[in-house]
Amino acid sequence: MAAKTKKASTRPKPKSQAKSAPAPAPSRADQALAAAESAVDVPVGVVLGVSDRVSELVEPLSGRSAAEKQLKSYSTQLRRTVKRSERRGATARRKARTEARKTRNKVEREARKRQRTVQTTVKKNRAEVEQRVRKAIDEQATRAQDLVGQVSDQLAALR
Repeated sequence: MAAKTKKASTRPKPKSQAKSAPAPAPSRADQALAAAESAVDVPVGVVLGVSDRVSELVEPLSGRSAAEKQLKSYSTQLRRTVKRSERRGATARRKARTEARKTRNKVEREARKRQRTVQTTVKKNRAEVEQRVRKAIDEQATRAQDLVGQVSDQLAALR
């Protein structure tokens, strides 16, 4: 029995695999659509469940006390089912909100990182271009002075 438990515990869990491969963030329209669908699906599902229960009630009961007892049982089951649905819905909502927050933070972090990278690259390239331009200006100024000197020498030689 310990070997079976050990085997089960060494298997990778599907949830951890799903978290390691991030899914693309759904758009706001998709999120709104999912929220609207969820808001409609829960009541419809509850109504269908109640409808099934009511159909079961149609069968004849032996007496008034048995019918009241059965109705009380159905009422208790319905209350439990609604509470369970409410808890599951709250848990799903919290998880969705947490995932959305994590995704937003991740996207913002990545955007800030890329912005810093671009700013650093632009600053570096700007300094490099300015240095090259200064060097080219200095070289051209020196060359121009040399040419002026040569022309002056040639003019002096002609006189």
